[in-house]
Amino acid sequence: MPAYDLISILGPTASGKTTFAAALAAALDTEIISADSRQVYRRMDLGTGKDLADYVVDGRPVPYHLIDIAEPGTKYNVFEYQRDFLHAYKSIRAKGRTPIVCGGTGLYLESVLRGYRLLPVPENPALRAALAGKSLAELTERLKQYKTLHNTTDVDTPKRAIRAIEIEEYYRHVPPEAERPFPQLRSLILGVDIGRDERRARISQRLRQRLAEGMVDEVRCLLDEGIAPEDLTYYGLEYKFLTLYAIGRLTYDDMVRQLEIAIHQFAKRQMTWFRGMERRGFTIHWIDASLPTAEKVAIARRLLETENELSPINQP
Repeated sequence: MPAYDLISILGPTASGKTTFAAALAAALDTEIISADSRQVYRRMDLGTGKDLADYVVDGRPVPYHLIDIAEPGTKYNVFEYQRDFLHAYKSIRAKGRTPIVCGGTGLYLESVLRGYRLLPVPENPALRAALAGKSLAELTERLKQYKTLHNTTDVDTPKRAIRAIEIEEYYRHVPPEAERPFPQLRSLILGVDIGRDERRARISQRLRQRLAEGMVDEVRCLLDEGIAPEDLTYYGLEYKFLTLYAIGRLTYDDMVRQLEIAIHQFAKRQMTWFRGMERRGFTIHWIDASLPTAEKVAIARRLLETENELSPINQP
């Protein structure tokens, strides 16, 4: 019987975690479950950095799950992620394989590693009306008042912040016994550790590459489908700034400059979340991003074989 139920690979944007995860999955003959809050959306490819070519190793495709499962304009959430994760997880385990969950959305990762017990959260019209017109800074300060945050990842627009507050208010009053149970999973957690300067260089290079490949056109096509600009800006980062450019509210140069700053800030927030996970009791085995992929895979395999390196069960 394997020591672990799950292998988790996390890291900030542009750290190379997907390439590593795909190589490890190929070596172990297993499958990947994505933990990315925006790669769930179809036709949002360049803006979310899907890099589906990374899932082909030595000419063989590595099966992946929870990518391209929702329509743009909808608001996929952590409750739905837990549900879909469990479906993918059970299907992979039924094949006798140990799944690899890989991504940079800390909330999604922690929701399955810690086993959050969640309920779908309905809209609260009265609360939304009370918060309407408040700035993002004011809403962020409101969010900080909650002891347990269920939904703070990617909160970079007022609309997303209001939804996060709505979720916190709901969970403040919901009876604990009403929450949906989630199984305890024993996971080996691997983090891709990339230095700040290298991370920033990769982010800037990748942004310019994706712009050259047609990221602006991707957003224009989504708008042409009839998706409202406010629905695209809800997704934050690339879709926020590219939409503002596409509708004439930002110049191209201002869009690139502000987006680059926002992605750097996002990567910093990701690392803050992961360090917070360590403070909350998770053991993360950090692997140097600069190592060759084959060496990263070898390190992961050694950790898998070392019984006394077991990370805590998912209730740290």
